[in-house]
Amino acid sequence: MGVDVLVAGADAESFTAIERHFRHADSVFSRFRPGSELNRVNAADSWLVPVSPPFAEAVEIAIAAAAETGGLVDPTLGAAIEAAGYVRDFTLLQPDDRPPGRPAPGSWRTVRITSRLLFRPPGTRLDLNGVVKSLAVDEALALLPGEGFVAAGGDIATRGSVAVGLPGGDALQLLAGGLATSGRTGRRWSRGGRPQHHLIDPASGRPSTSRWLEVTVAADSCLAADVAAKAAFLLSAEGPEWLDERGLPGRFLAEHRTVENETWRRMLP
Repeated sequence: MGVDVLVAGADAESFTAIERHFRHADSVFSRFRPGSELNRVNAADSWLVPVSPPFAEAVEIAIAAAAETGGLVDPTLGAAIEAAGYVRDFTLLQPDDRPPGRPAPGSWRTVRITSRLLFRPPGTRLDLNGVVKSLAVDEALALLPGEGFVAAGGDIATRGSVAVGLPGGDALQLLAGGLATSGRTGRRWSRGGRPQHHLIDPASGRPSTSRWLEVTVAADSCLAADVAAKAAFLLSAEGPEWLDERGLPGRFLAEHRTVENETWRRMLP
């Protein structure tokens, strides 16, 4: 996943289980491991592909996230992110003078999952990172014996109060649930002399031109917060109101200002 994982409240047994859990998720869903199940599925030339139970669950959750966000969080953007130049682990990316590849808009409605059979048009390249990391965080939290938290790449799920730093400064006390940040300041690279990032607009198949640098959302789970943060980022100016309509607090970091939606302001003391 290319992130550090921080755990608090674990004993030796639960810590080992959490470490094993994240390593397994990475081995199944990584775009950069030649033997991962994701790469095997993406390379298959059949319309129907048998998948493992964890893979089927992640696809089902990803399709639900796409439906809930009107297709903003789309699991079929693997080709688009590769066209933007994100073709290897982020730590290994180097500036590339070649222009980006052809845009590849999202097509989540063409994907179906039934039991352990995945249906999608051959050539569809899935990228399940829109849900996999935050799902792994929530599942890891369930492995703790009592109060504590699990954080991965800035996204966190907690059982009990924890102080959490926010992009651009400030902090808050998260009492329970999850907090996630999506944005374009961390994972940026150059392709064809132009900056690129990993949050793809599914309509254009290109990196989003959102006005925001980072969007942070709190929700009942890390997964719910992460999906909402991605959607709100991609919605640009409409993001704060979209979160308010769903009763979700959001903090939006722009170049020279920070915007908090009404729900965020109401929930803070």
